[in-house]
Amino acid sequence: MNTKDMNIGFIGIGVMGKSMALNLIQAGYNLSIYTRTKSKAEQLLKAGATWQDSPALLAQSSDIIITMVGYPKDVEAIYFGKEGILNYISKGTYLIDMTTSKPSLAVKIAEEAREKDCHALDAPVSGGDIGAKNGKLAIMIGGETEAFDKVFELFQVMGENIVLQGKAGAGQHTKLANQITIASNMIGVCEAVAYTKKAGLDPMRVLTSITTGAAGSWSLSNLAPRMIKEDYSPGFFVKHFIKDMKIALETAEEIGLKTHGLKLSLQLYEELEEKGEADSGTQALIKLFE
Repeated sequence: MNTKDMNIGFIGIGVMGKSMALNLIQAGYNLSIYTRTKSKAEQLLKAGATWQDSPALLAQSSDIIITMVGYPKDVEAIYFGKEGILNYISKGTYLIDMTTSKPSLAVKIAEEAREKDCHALDAPVSGGDIGAKNGKLAIMIGGETEAFDKVFELFQVMGENIVLQGKAGAGQHTKLANQITIASNMIGVCEAVAYTKKAGLDPMRVLTSITTGAAGSWSLSNLAPRMIKEDYSPGFFVKHFIKDMKIALETAEEIGLKTHGLKLSLQLYEELEEKGEADSGTQALIKLFE
Protein backbone atom coordinates (compact mmCIF):
# COMPACT_ATOMS: atom_id res chain seq x y z
CA MET A 1 0.00 0.00 0.00
CA ASN A 2 1.27 3.47 -0.91
CA THR A 3 1.76 5.74 2.12
CA LYS A 4 -0.63 8.24 0.52
CA ASP A 5 -3.37 5.64 1.01
CA MET A 6 -2.47 5.02 4.65
CA ASN A 7 -3.82 6.81 7.71
CA ILE A 8 -1.13 8.86 9.43
CA GLY A 9 -1.36 9.71 13.13
CA PHE A 10 0.70 12.61 14.50
CA ILE A 11 1.20 13.22 18.24
CA GLY A 12 2.85 16.44 19.46
CA ILE A 13 2.21 19.84 17.87
CA GLY A 14 5.08 21.99 19.18
CA VAL A 15 7.22 24.62 17.44
CA MET A 16 8.56 22.07 14.97
CA GLY A 17 5.86 19.40 15.07
CA LYS A 18 3.16 21.79 13.85
CA SER A 19 5.10 22.67 10.69
CA MET A 20 6.03 19.06 10.05
CA ALA A 21 2.39 17.99 10.33
CA LEU A 22 1.23 20.88 8.13
CA ASN A 23 3.69 19.89 5.42
CA LEU A 24 2.26 16.36 5.45
CA ILE A 25 -1.31 17.67 5.12
CA GLN A 26 -0.32 19.96 2.26
CA ALA A 27 1.39 17.03 0.55
CA GLY A 28 -1.96 15.20 0.50
CA TYR A 29 -1.61 12.77 3.41
CA ASN A 30 -4.58 11.73 5.57
CA LEU A 31 -3.55 13.04 8.98
CA SER A 32 -5.09 12.50 12.41
CA ILE A 33 -3.62 14.49 15.29
CA TYR A 34 -3.49 14.51 19.06
CA THR A 35 -1.81 16.91 21.44
CA ARG A 36 -2.45 17.69 25.09
CA THR A 37 -3.69 21.21 24.31
CA LYS A 38 -6.29 21.02 21.52
CA SER A 39 -6.19 24.78 20.85
CA LYS A 40 -2.63 24.37 19.54
CA ALA A 41 -4.00 22.15 16.79
CA GLU A 42 -6.48 24.68 15.43
CA GLN A 43 -4.42 25.62 12.36
CA LEU A 44 -3.94 21.98 11.43
CA LEU A 45 -7.63 21.15 11.88
CA LYS A 46 -8.53 24.03 9.58
CA ALA A 47 -6.01 22.68 7.07
CA GLY A 48 -7.79 19.32 7.00
CA ALA A 49 -6.44 17.22 9.86
CA THR A 50 -8.77 15.02 11.93
CA TRP A 51 -8.75 15.35 15.73
CA GLN A 52 -8.46 12.32 18.02
CA ASP A 53 -9.28 12.63 21.73
CA SER A 54 -6.50 10.36 22.99
CA PRO A 55 -3.32 8.56 21.88
CA ALA A 56 -5.27 5.30 22.16
CA LEU A 57 -7.97 6.41 19.71
CA LEU A 58 -5.32 7.76 17.35
CA ALA A 59 -3.43 4.47 17.49
CA GLN A 60 -6.53 2.45 16.68
CA SER A 61 -7.18 4.43 13.50
CA SER A 62 -3.59 4.84 12.19
CA ASP A 63 -1.36 2.77 9.90
CA ILE A 64 1.64 5.01 10.61
CA ILE A 65 2.13 6.96 13.86
CA ILE A 66 4.60 9.85 14.19
CA THR A 67 5.45 11.21 17.64
CA MET A 68 7.20 14.54 18.24
CA VAL A 69 6.96 15.34 21.96
CA GLY A 70 9.16 17.07 24.52
CA TYR A 71 11.01 14.73 26.85
CA PRO A 72 11.88 11.03 27.20
CA LYS A 73 9.28 10.78 29.98
CA ASP A 74 6.67 11.99 27.46
CA VAL A 75 7.82 9.39 24.94
CA GLU A 76 7.61 6.71 27.65
CA ALA A 77 4.06 7.77 28.54
CA ILE A 78 2.89 8.02 24.92
CA TYR A 79 4.17 4.55 24.04
CA PHE A 80 3.93 2.57 27.29
CA GLY A 81 1.37 4.39 29.47
CA LYS A 82 -2.19 3.29 30.23
CA GLU A 83 -3.40 5.05 27.08
CA GLY A 84 -0.09 4.28 25.35
CA ILE A 85 -0.13 3.58 21.65
CA LEU A 86 1.68 0.23 21.97
CA ASN A 87 -1.40 -1.09 23.76
CA TYR A 88 -3.72 -0.21 20.88
CA ILE A 89 -1.84 -0.59 17.59
CA SER A 90 -2.72 -3.19 14.99
CA LYS A 91 -0.35 -5.66 13.39
CA GLY A 92 1.83 -4.03 10.72
CA THR A 93 1.68 -0.48 12.14
CA TYR A 94 4.73 1.74 11.59
CA LEU A 95 5.90 3.81 14.58
CA ILE A 96 8.20 6.80 14.02
CA ASP A 97 9.46 8.68 17.08
CA MET A 98 11.00 11.99 15.96
CA THR A 99 11.55 13.28 19.50
CA THR A 100 15.17 13.67 20.62
CA SER A 101 15.22 10.99 23.27
CA LYS A 102 17.36 8.25 24.84
CA PRO A 103 18.85 5.61 22.53
CA SER A 104 17.97 2.94 25.10
CA LEU A 105 14.30 3.99 24.96
CA ALA A 106 14.35 3.76 21.16
CA VAL A 107 15.62 0.19 21.46
CA LYS A 108 12.89 -0.62 24.02
CA ILE A 109 10.17 0.72 21.70
CA ALA A 110 11.57 -1.23 18.74
CA GLU A 111 11.66 -4.47 20.73
CA GLU A 112 8.06 -4.05 21.92
CA ALA A 113 6.91 -3.15 18.40
CA ARG A 114 8.60 -6.25 17.01
CA GLU A 115 6.75 -8.44 19.50
CA LYS A 116 3.49 -7.02 18.16
CA ASP A 117 4.54 -7.59 14.52
CA CYS A 118 4.93 -3.84 14.03
CA HIS A 119 7.83 -1.66 12.88
CA ALA A 120 9.58 1.13 14.82
CA LEU A 121 12.03 3.82 13.72
CA ASP A 122 13.74 6.44 15.85
CA ALA A 123 14.05 9.50 13.64
CA PRO A 124 15.10 12.67 15.51
CA VAL A 125 15.57 15.81 13.46
CA SER A 126 17.74 18.91 13.26
CA GLY A 127 17.10 22.23 11.57
CA GLY A 128 14.91 24.13 14.03
CA ASP A 129 11.76 26.03 13.18
CA ILE A 130 13.16 27.19 9.84
CA GLY A 131 13.99 23.68 8.67
CA ALA A 132 10.61 22.39 9.83
CA LYS A 133 8.67 25.11 7.99
CA ASN A 134 10.64 24.65 4.78
CA GLY A 135 10.60 20.85 4.88
CA LYS A 136 14.39 20.82 4.95
CA LEU A 137 15.15 19.06 8.20
CA ALA A 138 18.04 16.68 8.65
CA ILE A 139 16.46 13.37 9.71
CA MET A 140 18.66 10.80 11.47
CA ILE A 141 17.14 7.34 11.55
CA GLY A 142 17.60 4.10 13.42
CA GLY A 143 15.72 0.93 12.56
CA GLU A 144 15.30 -1.77 9.93
CA THR A 145 15.89 -1.02 6.25
CA GLU A 146 12.50 -2.43 5.19
CA ALA A 147 10.61 -0.03 7.48
CA PHE A 148 12.80 2.89 6.41
CA ASP A 149 12.13 2.20 2.73
CA LYS A 150 8.37 1.92 3.35
CA VAL A 151 8.03 5.39 4.92
CA PHE A 152 10.83 7.15 3.03
CA GLU A 153 8.36 9.29 1.06
CA LEU A 154 7.01 10.67 4.36
CA PHE A 155 10.50 11.68 5.42
CA GLN A 156 11.00 13.43 2.08
CA VAL A 157 8.06 15.74 2.85
CA MET A 158 9.62 16.83 6.14
CA GLY A 159 13.31 16.82 5.34
CA GLU A 160 15.99 16.67 2.68
CA ASN A 161 19.02 15.14 4.45
CA ILE A 162 17.59 11.72 5.30
CA VAL A 163 20.02 9.02 6.44
CA LEU A 164 19.45 5.56 7.91
CA GLN A 165 22.27 5.41 10.45
CA GLY A 166 21.85 1.82 11.68
CA LYS A 167 19.60 -0.30 13.84
CA ALA A 168 17.25 0.91 16.59
CA GLY A 169 18.83 3.67 18.66
CA ALA A 170 21.27 4.76 15.94
CA GLY A 171 19.13 7.76 15.03
CA GLN A 172 19.15 8.96 18.62
CA HIS A 173 22.91 8.45 18.96
CA THR A 174 23.43 10.50 15.78
CA LYS A 175 21.21 13.31 17.08
CA LEU A 176 23.18 13.38 20.33
CA ALA A 177 26.38 13.77 18.30
CA ASN A 178 24.63 16.67 16.56
CA GLN A 179 23.73 18.31 19.88
CA ILE A 180 27.25 17.82 21.25
CA THR A 181 28.57 19.68 18.21
CA ILE A 182 26.08 22.52 18.60
CA ALA A 183 26.72 22.84 22.36
CA SER A 184 30.33 24.01 22.05
CA ASN A 185 29.62 25.86 18.81
CA MET A 186 26.98 28.06 20.51
CA ILE A 187 29.57 29.25 23.02
CA GLY A 188 31.84 30.24 20.15
CA VAL A 189 29.03 32.04 18.30
CA CYS A 190 28.11 34.04 21.41
CA GLU A 191 31.72 34.98 22.15
CA ALA A 192 32.23 36.06 18.52
CA VAL A 193 29.13 38.28 18.49
CA ALA A 194 30.09 39.83 21.87
CA TYR A 195 33.65 40.37 20.64
CA THR A 196 32.60 42.19 17.48
CA LYS A 197 30.46 44.58 19.52
CA LYS A 198 33.24 45.24 22.03
CA ALA A 199 35.66 45.87 19.17
CA GLY A 200 33.33 48.51 17.73
CA LEU A 201 32.52 46.57 14.56
CA ASP A 202 29.22 46.13 12.76
CA PRO A 203 28.29 42.55 13.77
CA MET A 204 26.12 41.92 10.73
CA ARG A 205 28.92 43.04 8.42
CA VAL A 206 31.33 40.76 10.23
CA LEU A 207 28.95 37.84 9.64
CA THR A 208 29.15 38.41 5.87
CA SER A 209 32.85 37.56 6.12
CA ILE A 210 32.99 34.77 8.67
CA THR A 211 29.90 32.71 7.84
CA THR A 212 31.38 31.54 4.52
CA GLY A 213 34.83 30.60 5.83
CA ALA A 214 36.17 27.92 8.13
CA ALA A 215 34.11 29.30 11.06
CA GLY A 216 30.85 28.79 9.18
CA SER A 217 28.02 26.83 10.82
CA TRP A 218 24.24 26.71 10.81
CA SER A 219 24.16 28.44 14.20
CA LEU A 220 26.45 31.23 13.03
CA SER A 221 24.37 31.84 9.89
CA ASN A 222 20.91 31.52 11.42
CA LEU A 223 21.15 32.28 15.15
CA ALA A 224 23.85 34.95 15.29
CA PRO A 225 21.62 37.39 13.30
CA ARG A 226 18.82 36.76 15.82
CA MET A 227 21.24 37.52 18.67
CA ILE A 228 22.25 40.78 17.03
CA LYS A 229 18.59 41.78 16.50
CA GLU A 230 17.79 40.73 20.11
CA ASP A 231 15.21 38.29 18.76
CA TYR A 232 14.97 35.53 21.35
CA SER A 233 11.81 33.83 20.06
CA PRO A 234 12.18 30.05 20.13
CA GLY A 235 13.19 28.16 17.04
CA PHE A 236 14.31 25.64 19.64
CA PHE A 237 13.63 26.10 23.36
CA VAL A 238 16.41 26.53 25.90
CA LYS A 239 14.67 23.97 28.14
CA HIS A 240 14.64 21.38 25.36
CA PHE A 241 18.31 21.96 24.52
CA ILE A 242 19.15 21.43 28.20
CA LYS A 243 17.20 18.17 28.06
CA ASP A 244 19.15 17.06 24.98
CA MET A 245 22.51 17.95 26.53
CA LYS A 246 21.68 16.04 29.71
CA ILE A 247 20.80 12.94 27.67
CA ALA A 248 24.02 13.34 25.65
CA LEU A 249 26.15 13.79 28.78
CA GLU A 250 24.54 10.78 30.46
CA THR A 251 24.97 8.60 27.37
CA ALA A 252 28.58 9.73 26.85
CA GLU A 253 29.37 8.77 30.43
CA GLU A 254 27.75 5.36 29.89
CA ILE A 255 30.07 4.66 26.96
CA GLY A 256 33.13 6.03 28.77
CA LEU A 257 33.61 9.34 26.95
CA LYS A 258 34.51 12.70 28.53
CA THR A 259 32.80 15.68 26.86
CA HIS A 260 34.29 18.83 28.35
CA GLY A 261 32.70 21.27 25.88
CA LEU A 262 29.27 19.71 26.37
CA LYS A 263 29.59 19.95 30.15
CA LEU A 264 30.53 23.65 29.99
CA SER A 265 27.68 24.45 27.60
CA LEU A 266 25.18 22.65 29.84
CA GLN A 267 26.38 24.68 32.85
CA LEU A 268 25.92 27.94 30.93
CA TYR A 269 22.46 27.02 29.67
CA GLU A 270 21.36 25.97 33.15
CA GLU A 271 22.51 29.39 34.39
CA LEU A 272 20.45 30.97 31.58
CA GLU A 273 17.43 28.88 32.59
CA GLU A 274 17.79 30.06 36.20
CA LYS A 275 17.54 33.62 34.89
CA GLY A 276 14.06 32.86 33.52
CA GLU A 277 14.97 32.03 29.91
CA ALA A 278 13.72 28.41 29.73
CA ASP A 279 11.14 29.26 27.05
CA SER A 280 13.46 31.47 25.01
CA GLY A 281 15.28 30.30 21.91
CA THR A 282 18.77 28.87 22.31
CA GLN A 283 20.24 32.09 20.89
CA ALA A 284 19.34 33.78 24.21
CA LEU A 285 22.66 32.42 25.50
CA ILE A 286 24.20 35.67 24.23
CA LYS A 287 22.65 37.38 27.28
CA LEU A 288 25.30 35.77 29.48
CA PHE A 289 28.07 37.36 27.39
CA GLU A 290 26.81 40.95 27.17
